[in-house]
Amino acid sequence: MKDRLLDLCQKLPADYVEVRVQEGVGASIHFAGKELEDIGERTQRGGCVRVLAGGGWGFATFDDLDQVDRYARMALEQAQLVGGEAFRLAPVEPIQASYRSPVDTDPADVPLADKHAMCRRYNEAILRHDRIQTSAVIYRDGHATTCFANSEGSFIEQTYVFCGIVVAAIAVDGANIQRAREDNGDLRGFDKVTGMDEACEKVVQRAIESLDARPVQAGSHTVILDPRLCGVFIHEAFGHLSEADFLYENPRMAEIMRIGRRFGPDMLNITDDGALEGEAGFIAYDSEGVPGARTPLIKNGVLAGRLHSRETAAKMGEEPTGNARAISYRHPPIVRMTNTFMEPGETPLDEMLQETPDGIYAVGFLGGQTNKEMFTFSAEEAYRIRGGKIAEKIRDVVLTGNVFKTLQDIDRIGDDRSMYGGLGGCGKKGQSPLRVGDGGPHCRIQNVVIGGR
Repeated sequence: MKDRLLDLCQKLPADYVEVRVQEGVGASIHFAGKELEDIGERTQRGGCVRVLAGGGWGFATFDDLDQVDRYARMALEQAQLVGGEAFRLAPVEPIQASYRSPVDTDPADVPLADKHAMCRRYNEAILRHDRIQTSAVIYRDGHATTCFANSEGSFIEQTYVFCGIVVAAIAVDGANIQRAREDNGDLRGFDKVTGMDEACEKVVQRAIESLDARPVQAGSHTVILDPRLCGVFIHEAFGHLSEADFLYENPRMAEIMRIGRRFGPDMLNITDDGALEGEAGFIAYDSEGVPGARTPLIKNGVLAGRLHSRETAAKMGEEPTGNARAISYRHPPIVRMTNTFMEPGETPLDEMLQETPDGIYAVGFLGGQTNKEMFTFSAEEAYRIRGGKIAEKIRDVVLTGNVFKTLQDIDRIGDDRSMYGGLGGCGKKGQSPLRVGDGGPHCRIQNVVIGGR
């Protein structure tokens, strides 16, 4: 296959050609309440050709490798029809390499019946509690190998093994509905999901306790985010603004996201790191054959970098960062995050709490949305902070604000850091879910607007 793909890329009369061929197998199981909604094993095999010619991109997918030459010509014709201002991709060194993610237990070696029994056990553990109305247990794994070749002489073979699970509980008391969940998934293998019995008990307990919690009082509060919510905030509210295709298409945001501009205190550091092996967003090489890398986005409070494909790097006069990613051979690569997180600071959580006479401790993530620099996030759990200690549980905590003001209002960053993956992944331009990781330390933010009663 190697010689055939490289030969095809070389002989096609275009400025640039790349081919990806992917083969994979995966399993999925979904319990919703007492019902088994889905169970099965699936395979996929196919590929794509992407061609740059005369300033236009052409893209074609195929399921039959014997037809790759025909689809390559189709992609070339598309590119020639699209046309546009001619440009070159940012240069990278040709790479000949292979990678396979190390795992404890490959889920492909575990019978589907064993996976089903495990998920059923989790589901029954959640449903046996009286105040739990329904549950959800969703399992998914995937074992995929991708071969990449381009007209510059690169050939890369990569194999990744993902495994993840969600366990969730919904407690109901009249019109009062409360949810709790644990989402667990990365590239470490099947053992990651086998010890979720305690997590099932915890989601039940959290959902039931939230029924008796009082709604938060609306207003402006000092808030301490736990590492999970910190990671979601960094990914959703700031990480997407760092993706260079968004900036290149939005002159206003490109001016705001100007390298060298201050966005927070000196202690604030935000990073995207595709080289964290084992984490959900790890990539040895991106979908353009560029090595996964560590990219500082904010360094000592100042904007230091952004995320690039080879195209956006060339157009903005910067270096590729290894962030061109496609969820499968059916899609062209676009600029995406990998593992995005806030770096730890120096303040222990106990000290952070002691310095907070009145505030809110927000834990976990239920949902939210962003619109450019504006965000709205719902915490899964929350507690009042009184006299420097965590006090009673509260609910309906919805954080809103402007990401740039919020970053400026961070005044303490914890000395811890946790990373999270999961099944949810990231969505952009119709490509979802893409496996990513996010995380951070505890952090304290002043003047956060919280909706409530």
